[in-house]
Amino acid sequence: MAGIYIHIPFCKQACHYCNFHFSTSLKNKDDLLLAIHSELKQRKGYLKGQLIDTVYFGGGTPSLLTAREINKIWEIITKHHKINETAEVTLETNPDDLSINYLNELKQTPVNRLSIGIQSFFDSDLIFMNRAHNAKHARTCIEAAKDRGFNNLTIDLIYGTPTTSHSDWVRNLQTAFDFDIPHISCYALTVEPNTALAQFIKKGKIKDLDEIHSAEQFEILLDQIEQHGYEQYEISNFCKPSQYAIHNTNYWKGKHYLGIGPGAHSYNGHSRQWNVAHNPQYIKALNKGKIYWETEALTLENQYNEYIMTSLRTKWGVNVDQLMHWGQFNTTSFIQLAATYINNGLMELHNNNYVLNRKGKLLADTIISDFFIG
Repeated sequence: MAGIYIHIPFCKQACHYCNFHFSTSLKNKDDLLLAIHSELKQRKGYLKGQLIDTVYFGGGTPSLLTAREINKIWEIITKHHKINETAEVTLETNPDDLSINYLNELKQTPVNRLSIGIQSFFDSDLIFMNRAHNAKHARTCIEAAKDRGFNNLTIDLIYGTPTTSHSDWVRNLQTAFDFDIPHISCYALTVEPNTALAQFIKKGKIKDLDEIHSAEQFEILLDQIEQHGYEQYEISNFCKPSQYAIHNTNYWKGKHYLGIGPGAHSYNGHSRQWNVAHNPQYIKALNKGKIYWETEALTLENQYNEYIMTSLRTKWGVNVDQLMHWGQFNTTSFIQLAATYINNGLMELHNNNYVLNRKGKLLADTIISDFFIG
């Protein structure tokens, strides 16, 4: 099984925290879509005929695409790839884009899952983040989507913002539970380089983020999720029993994927490839048949570190038998270090799998980096 990711690099406005590649100008939209069509055709052999079980339209804001534009991309995908009959086809959307008319149009596309960037159900948070929607949009779009048969939903929520009190964070989560959302992704607000948020902090316009505030809200999150019957299958991802996102799970389990569009990444097990994150350069290169990507061959050390990085974030953890792929020495070294974390109450061993427990998840980045080699 493999996946295809389509990066749509357009947004109505720039969120203060976002460092993904996007443009707020739509003037090159038609040319860029033609370039995406061209790249799909050129790279049709990248996945070597593997069955596709997830197609993900990400961004940016893919809900700026019309149904006709989505269907054209899908037409090219299906011409060159074998698609699983039960494939998950996800469209990332902004709440303000999900009008009744647009949802009706989406029913005429292969999209069967919506990933809605709610972030918060409070206007104070949304204004702080510079989101394009408001709290009313956040609620009405979910109702409208479900009314039109889009029951396979995931929403994003952000915690740790200065405007989000602990009580408001609980209310954000409760709203998601009340809507009976099957999958929720929750991310701590972080300060990424070259973002408006980073500049505001640097200039003293707002205070730096409070790590204790964020950690406390992560603890609240875990309590609430457990109480409402959701499963934490990755540090930031939660679902009702067994309703995992195929796209997300494939990434954490090291499945191969083809990334299309400016700034998109691809992975085939032995190398990574990433496209130029610049719309005009991407379009020009595709039109002139020039190289628009960079490639990194993955050494055994790279592969080992990526396996550790992705696996320890999940409920499945690091499997001892899989570690043997990198030799007895590395396996023994991992087990010895893991024993220390087990003794410190941060990690557990379940059926030959090493997993971080609740306490360990609070220190996940530090613990994971300790296991890296090279």
